[in-house]
Amino acid sequence: MGANLPSSSRHGRRRRPMSEINVTPLVDVMLVLLIIFMVTAPLLVAGVPIDLPESRAGALDQQAEPVQIAIDRDGAITIDDAPVAEAALPAKLAAIAAQPAPTEGRRIYLRADRTLDYGRVMRVMGELNRAGLNRVALVSVGPEQQ
Repeated sequence: MGANLPSSSRHGRRRRPMSEINVTPLVDVMLVLLIIFMVTAPLLVAGVPIDLPESRAGALDQQAEPVQIAIDRDGAITIDDAPVAEAALPAKLAAIAAQPAPTEGRRIYLRADRTLDYGRVMRVMGELNRAGLNRVALVSVGPEQQ
């Protein structure tokens, strides 16, 4: 009464290697990764925060108009259409910050020429931040207005 047991290496026979690959775990892992990427991809979009008005906002108060700062192609800075030297910019921004602000805070609209060096715009934004003017909106035009 001999039992029919699987062969082992003790009897001189070698087990054959398994020639089939189980792809089910691979498919499971790939589907999980696909779901993770689909969920996280919209969250990874980097952009410039823009303070947009609400849809039911009332008319703007004429007293609370934003301060317009523009940097032209040559790097000349103007504040509300008045030219300002770069050396005098911190003092001018400090004077603006010292003025009584509306209840929602003082708004700054920054316009810069597209050919300007990024560092030049960042220096102006750094001066705005140092003066305590933190509600800055970067103004651009849409593709249909170019």
